[in-house]
Amino acid sequence: MSHVLGLELRREAPPLLGPLLSSFPLPAGSWPSQILRSNHRFSTTNLTGPPRLLGAPRKAAGEMNILAPVRRDRVLAELPQCLRKEAALHVHKDFHPRVTCACQEHRTGTVGRFKISKVIVVGDLSVGKTCLINRFCKDTFDKNYKATIGVDFEMERFEVLGVPFSLQLWDTAGQERFKCIASTYYRGAQAIIIVFNLNDVASLEHTKQWLADALKENDPSSVLLFLVGSKKDLSTPAQYVLMEKDALKVAQEMKAEYWAVSSLTGENVREFFFRVAALTFEANVLAELEKSGARRIGDVVRIHSEDSNLYLTASKKKPMCCP
Repeated sequence: MSHVLGLELRREAPPLLGPLLSSFPLPAGSWPSQILRSNHRFSTTNLTGPPRLLGAPRKAAGEMNILAPVRRDRVLAELPQCLRKEAALHVHKDFHPRVTCACQEHRTGTVGRFKISKVIVVGDLSVGKTCLINRFCKDTFDKNYKATIGVDFEMERFEVLGVPFSLQLWDTAGQERFKCIASTYYRGAQAIIIVFNLNDVASLEHTKQWLADALKENDPSSVLLFLVGSKKDLSTPAQYVLMEKDALKVAQEMKAEYWAVSSLTGENVREFFFRVAALTFEANVLAELEKSGARRIGDVVRIHSEDSNLYLTASKKKPMCCP
């Protein structure tokens, strides 16, 4: 599901049109029918909340979720492994025990409900950002290069450890004249993907500046970083070894996880985005558990006590699976 922000003049049905038209059969090609039946067009007027279908009424309390079911090939039951242990966010073979336990007990908070995790993709012009996203989301590769104007995004839905999880992949322009526009959409990212061309040393050097620009709008301590080398299919084995050596050093300096992919052949693309989804999900659930702190749903609050701490909670036996 993609959008080019600021370029498309959207046509939205009146608020009462959706409920009225839903009771009558409509011609297959009519625009009201397309609006009511489409699940591919979202309003971007409120990017912090859940996406809303254009022309459709807001969902009432208790109404069935309008989001499409998760595709079978987007289901993650295990933690995808890193590409290189020398530059990885962590090398654990499994999800954090607290995350696994929370998913089993349905204690993931807003994760899996309405929360959408934002991932921004940055890098030089023509390094392959759009092709990378399209290869994963649409399984296509367009040889005709078209520069991204402003920003675009794709929405991908996953199921991680039985919990629905959505990633919003923001494709930003690499051209200098659009940089100020694209940078306004950096804020609120939970993961940053910095892309460079494995056949262009300069693009690797520029990744540090791209990261610095992205971190101006985000908290460095709460964002996951990925350094991705694209166009691996164009590198000879000898060339790749040399470039990878330099890329690993840069990734270690950034404290980012390193990946090398090919959008043309699809090499490592699926594995990479699964890794991004899994680590972002894990970080989100851990953050929700930290918010809950010592107080858990179901704890008893004593308010008629002589203790100075009026919010002393009754002790409860913790599940054995949670440390």
